[in-house]
Amino acid sequence: MKLETFKNMRILDFKSSEDKSRMSEALGKARSEFGKTYKAFIGGKWVDTNDKITSVNPANPSEVVGYVANCGEKEVDMAFDAAENAFEKWRFSKASDRAQYLVKIAKIMDERRYELDSWMVYEVGKNWMEADGDVAEAIDTLNYYAHEALRYSRGYKTYQIYGEKNEVKYIPIGTGVVIPPWNFPVAILTGMTAAAIAAGNTVLLKPASIASVIAAKVAEIFSDVGLPDGVFNFVPGSGSKIGDYLVKSPRTRFIAFTGSKDVGLRINELAANHQKGQKWIKRVILEMGGKDAIVVDETANLDTAADGVVVSAFGNQGQKCSACSRVIAVETIYDELLQKIVERAKKIKVGDTSNFENWMGPVSSEEAFKKIMSYIEIGKKEGKLVLGGSRTGNVGFFIEPTIFSDVNPNARIAQEEIFGPVLSVIKARDFDDAVDIFNSTEYGLTGGIYTKDKSRIKRAKDEFHVGNLYINRKITGAFIGVQPFGGFNMSGTDSKAGGRDYLLLFLQAKSIAEKI
Repeated sequence: MKLETFKNMRILDFKSSEDKSRMSEALGKARSEFGKTYKAFIGGKWVDTNDKITSVNPANPSEVVGYVANCGEKEVDMAFDAAENAFEKWRFSKASDRAQYLVKIAKIMDERRYELDSWMVYEVGKNWMEADGDVAEAIDTLNYYAHEALRYSRGYKTYQIYGEKNEVKYIPIGTGVVIPPWNFPVAILTGMTAAAIAAGNTVLLKPASIASVIAAKVAEIFSDVGLPDGVFNFVPGSGSKIGDYLVKSPRTRFIAFTGSKDVGLRINELAANHQKGQKWIKRVILEMGGKDAIVVDETANLDTAADGVVVSAFGNQGQKCSACSRVIAVETIYDELLQKIVERAKKIKVGDTSNFENWMGPVSSEEAFKKIMSYIEIGKKEGKLVLGGSRTGNVGFFIEPTIFSDVNPNARIAQEEIFGPVLSVIKARDFDDAVDIFNSTEYGLTGGIYTKDKSRIKRAKDEFHVGNLYINRKITGAFIGVQPFGGFNMSGTDSKAGGRDYLLLFLQAKSIAEKI
């Protein structure tokens, strides 16, 4: 089969009257559906539970976005049964058929784009552009991994020896668990699930509870394309209720997780323990946190640098593993750059993102709000608060863009992932010192540099220990097929999602020698 040439989706232009009108209409429709109940999807059937997850609007927590089935061990076992049965046939399915399913899902997502955007605005507080970027990325992963499924299905020919035919083919792993985060509740959920299915595996998808309504909307789309029963199973449930059970199960062949360092390390530890009846070593694919930095030297265009810092630090309320949470500026331009960053951050409009004019919305939950505010209190002792630091309004989990200056590189707010709109500005003596500070955390996800010095660009390429490096641009917004994403150290297993190596994580290689 021949697929259309891959190209990245464009982001909608909400300044155009048509896109803005359609989004406003979709927001109204979504609001009219608040409080609906959504079921699990197991073995091709929708399954309800007595217990429910209650998902609320972080801009107004008194509003219930929806109720979602809260699965227990019983439902997980049902899903394993269905997935294992489906795998016996799905493993031998044609890559071209699997690719077609992904293309169909992408098409439906495109058709329901404004709807999915709207639910993200309400359930996780994304602004319109961030929400649409999330859906566009999901569509890109589907189309890209469809191409990749075909490429891997061809295997490769090894060097040959006389009298034999030698080749390598790739085969699927089995039934696995996908555990996506809440902050990219369409893109990352879709990407991990689609990669596993495209490779010929079957999946149990357990979404983040605070984004479970959006996950249910995506599950509807996966269910609509006619995948064989049991290939895709949607098992929403609290981590405390089924998280360990899914990871520890001897029936789990692989786990794909994106989330915090602490949870990722726990998954890695539990998965490493052999269970009775388990015939394999579980494959663990981890994408975890970051403490990402942008270095700015004395040769840089400071206006451009300040623009990039602010977008990277406060986009999606700083709730990105790729967000800039540290700025490292050489001392000769430190004060000037700090002033420019503060001036720009002051102009950010914070509020309910169902209003297009508000660029920064609420943080995701009360738990996140309390954690971020506790770090702000720590920051007041570790640095100089030059902007923000307070709650905005009396309703919802809104926090002002917050900037600390004169932060010691070893301070907690410069070392620990806060996952919120908090930026530490650090002074470096010179570029050598800036490099050392850049690499001083336990993470290694994203980072960047603003400089006109080509020798320093080379040094950044060689010495900045991150999986994704950006030069003279913002450090968020990796494109599928363009900037494969994943980091080092405590940032994960360097999965390189959206790249040519990613599907390999869901496959195993079989070397075949045939005497002729």
